Amino acid sequence: MAAPPERSRRNTAFRELRGTRSPGEFAAAVRRAAREIGEQVSCDARYVGRVESGEIRCPNYAYERVFLHMFPGRTLADLGFEPREAVRGRRARSSGGAPPCTPVRPAPVRTAEFPEAAVAEAVRRIRLHDDRHGADDLYARAGRTLHTARALLPEAALRPGAGAGLHSAAGELAVSVGWLAHDSGRYADARSHYAEALATARLADDPALEAHVFSNTAFLARDTGRPHAAARPARPGRRPAAGLGSDRLRSLLAAREAAGGALLGDRVASREALAAARELFARGAADEGPEWMSFYGETELTGLEAQCWAALGEHPRAVECARGAVLLQDPHFVRNTALFTAELADNLAAAGRPDEAAAAAGRALTLLDAVRSARVRAMLDGTADRLRRWSGTAEVDVFLARMRPVSA
Repeated sequence: MAAPPERSRRNTAFRELRGTRSPGEFAAAVRRAAREIGEQVSCDARYVGRVESGEIRCPNYAYERVFLHMFPGRTLADLGFEPREAVRGRRARSSGGAPPCTPVRPAPVRTAEFPEAAVAEAVRRIRLHDDRHGADDLYARAGRTLHTARALLPEAALRPGAGAGLHSAAGELAVSVGWLAHDSGRYADARSHYAEALATARLADDPALEAHVFSNTAFLARDTGRPHAAARPARPGRRPAAGLGSDRLRSLLAAREAAGGALLGDRVASREALAAARELFARGAADEGPEWMSFYGETELTGLEAQCWAALGEHPRAVECARGAVLLQDPHFVRNTALFTAELADNLAAAGRPDEAAAAAGRALTLLDAVRSARVRAMLDGTADRLRRWSGTAEVDVFLARMRPVSA
């Protein structure tokens, strides 16, 4: 007679990697590795114990990056973890006991397996690539992946147990493609993808996905100069966020509200929302939120603060925050380094510091050799327009001369 299913199986591979170090010592090594690549994880001995006991069957994206950095050449399967799509599918289907699991190396993506094995993996790869290189080159390929996922959804949904987990994975893929559209300047496409993701989130009853859509929709509205639309989506995002128990998620939504208020010129509302974002951020833990929130750390919040102060016309404060975001950003993530540097340049120009602005803009322009982001290019175009009043100054003229071939 077969043995009853276990609730979890110990992760012996991960335990072997810890070696003779205590759980606390190993947790400290994880935190150090996270800092090396610009991630923020609140790893402690308890987390290590949960991994080794099998309670955590697959880490979130932030921990994944850290573990793969610590153990180069290994996959998550080599570290004793299960494929993300398998874990996510079980969680969506049932909160009861899961069958015993043997770590396996993820198989190559095949059309017949695409539905859940492969959609979550596609999202992971998009996010990893976007962090390092920007959206322009990735958008078309990701769009084709989304098209394939849409075509397979009706048939795949008929499989036993597919349901909500499959739709959640497809919704996250739509959000990821929407973000690539946003970052590459395809704003109408981005709105369409976010609308699709929101409908999918409600179909799957997935509050984490729903909150993700509201956050991204508010950000898109801010970037496209629609202040009322920027302020609105973050508020309904509070409802799904409330049930997720994540102060970091609530912090991000408050920061989105602050941006909308700043665009509207509502200084009081924006300041209050920024204060709430900071308070909630300090209260929360880096790894408590949904997986998609791995980007939201001290660097991102500081950059969002800079954007709010700039919209409110408080350019010296915006310069201070933008400079802090540049210093906090790990250079490994080139797109974000270029973004925060471009924001610093624009704030310096608005503050009447043309030489410093041109120098910062030049550094951002150099980073565009390695990253493709229409959003960053558009920011530099705006900075160039600001700086033309100071043409005749050596530093400014050098930057403007470099911008001509890019803008042509």
